[in-house]
Amino acid sequence: MDIKIVAVYHCALTSKFGTPRQSGIVPGLKGEVEMAGEYRNPEYLRGLEGFDYIWLLWLFSANSHASSGSTVRPPLLGGNRSLGVFSTRSPYRPNPIGLSSVRLLDIGTSSTGVPVLHVEGADLIDGTPIIDIKPYLEYADSHQGVRSGFVDTHPWPRLDVRFSPQAMSLLTAGDMQLLRSLLEQDPRPHYHSDEMRIYGMPFDGRDVKFRVENNVLTVVDVV
Repeated sequence: MDIKIVAVYHCALTSKFGTPRQSGIVPGLKGEVEMAGEYRNPEYLRGLEGFDYIWLLWLFSANSHASSGSTVRPPLLGGNRSLGVFSTRSPYRPNPIGLSSVRLLDIGTSSTGVPVLHVEGADLIDGTPIIDIKPYLEYADSHQGVRSGFVDTHPWPRLDVRFSPQAMSLLTAGDMQLLRSLLEQDPRPHYHSDEMRIYGMPFDGRDVKFRVENNVLTVVDVV
């Protein structure tokens, strides 16, 4: 099967570290889907402007290795319990394909005239290759009151995000609002608990430095 790259995603996040774990949980995170190759023909997008949400099918291009077994250890369960890879949304899968529902804000063009979809709420990093785009249909794609496995009994804990005076002087109000939504998810690996450690998260060409102590995440600097 010949898989074609139809577009490339662009946003302020350049690393898996700090990227939302699911689409839709950071709705303020904006990005652009820039059409690629022969799919830059606007005819491929005719009628898409009538939809509020779309599905993006994409490749886990930042993964260094594929699935190596039948089970994975979801971070939500503390990394201490194994579940079948097909009962999780782990990025390490037999085929490195992701599926995300994002809000379509509008359809425009880049400075070079390339069609661009302006979206928000994605869980992709900058440069992610898109292999398909489909409209989201409420009657078919939305199911209310359904079970969600281990997610129902293990809600993701949120951190209290604060900013040092130094960090506040280097960030806009919009940046702080977006970073709060990203960082409250606790981007650290599940096995990290060193309260003295300073972490760095790439964001919009800068490095956001933070530490976590007693469930309080403090952004200490931005370089």
